Amino acid sequence: MEFRQLRTFRVVARTLNLTRAAAELHYAQSSVTEQIQALEADLEAPLFERGGRRLRLTAAGQRLVSYADQLLSLAEEARAAVREDAEEPSGDLAVGALETLCVHRLPGVLSSYRARWPRVHVSVREANRGELYGAVRRGDLDVSLTFGEPPADEALGAATVDTERLIVVTPPGHALATASMLTPGELAGEPFVATQVGCGFREMLDRSGLGSSVVAELGSMAALCGCVAAGMGLALLPESAVREQHARGVVAAVPLKDAAAPVTLTWLRRRESRPAVAAFLAAAGAA
Repeated sequence: MEFRQLRTFRVVARTLNLTRAAAELHYAQSSVTEQIQALEADLEAPLFERGGRRLRLTAAGQRLVSYADQLLSLAEEARAAVREDAEEPSGDLAVGALETLCVHRLPGVLSSYRARWPRVHVSVREANRGELYGAVRRGDLDVSLTFGEPPADEALGAATVDTERLIVVTPPGHALATASMLTPGELAGEPFVATQVGCGFREMLDRSGLGSSVVAELGSMAALCGCVAAGMGLALLPESAVREQHARGVVAAVPLKDAAAPVTLTWLRRRESRPAVAAFLAAAGAA
C-alpha cells in the first residue's frame, strides 16, 4: 500500500463519487480510478461496489477506512516529529481540557508555554472527559487535562499534576452553608444535582457515596451552580469550579472532609518524543 493510494481511497470513501474525489484531489479521474484499482489488487479485495454513478463501500472497504485514518495520521506524526527541532519546538499542538480547567488552569500554562516556544501553534478543544480520552487515543489531541484518575490504557501516558479540594455547593441560606467542613454522613438525605454518569464530576460524587441522591443531571458547571442557587439541590465540585460563584455570593461553598480530585494530564505515548509535546508536558507539570 502507498500513502498516496490511501489518501485517494479516503477521499473516494467519503465522497462516494470519482468525479468529486478527482476534483478535490486535483487529479484526473483516470488517475483516481487507477490508484483505487492498484490498491484493490494489492489487498486482493474489492473496496467499492460500482453501480451507476454512485459508489458504495464493500465490507472490506468499510474495514479499511479506520486503518487508513490511522496510517495517514501516523505518517503525519512521523513527518512532524522528524522536522521538529528539539532545541526550538515548532508545528502544531492540540490540547484538550474540561470546561473548568479550560477557564481556570489552562490559560496560565498556555501563556507561559507560548512565551517560551512561540513557533508552536496551539489549538484548544473543550469537551467532557470521555470525549477527551477518546480524542487522545485517536490522535486528534496530543494531550488532555482532566479531573479524576486516567483510564488504564498502555497507549496512554498520564501524570497527576495537582489536586483540588472537593467542595459541597449549597444555596447561600441553606442550613449547611455556614459549616466549616462537612462529611458524607452529614449530607445523607440531601438532594444533589450532578453531571451525567461517566463524567469525572459524577464519578467523584458516586465515590463519596452520595450518587443515589441525584435528582437532576446537567451538562455544565454554570447550570449546576444555577440550579443550586435556585434551591434544587446541592452539588459536589472541585474548588476552582465554584470559586467565582462563591465569591459573588451566588452560592455557598463548604469543603468535604478528606476529599480531593486529582488534576490529570494524559497524552499519547508515541507522541511524547515530539519536542512540542515534551515541552508542554514539562510546562504543565511546572505550572
